[in-house]
Amino acid sequence: MHWLWVIIVGSVIGSIAGAITGEKRGCLFNITAGIIGSSIGESLFDAFGPRVAGMALVPSILGAVIFVAIVSFIFGKSK
Repeated sequence: MHWLWVIIVGSVIGSIAGAITGEKRGCLFNITAGIIGSSIGESLFDAFGPRVAGMALVPSILGAVIFVAIVSFIFGKSK
């Protein structure tokens, strides 16, 4: 059950990051961006703020924005 919440929260975090950066890449990318972004954000900015499904929301969103920006830079912007 925990992994289901991780996927749902990761999708929401990835969607927020995509909206901030202006990227629209799809559900699987949002889940990936949310989960990887959570790892990046918590390692760079520490785990502060509210936590959902084991992910600190504020650093996770910041990490996901960084991840989406890097992917967009490497692979180009989506249309």
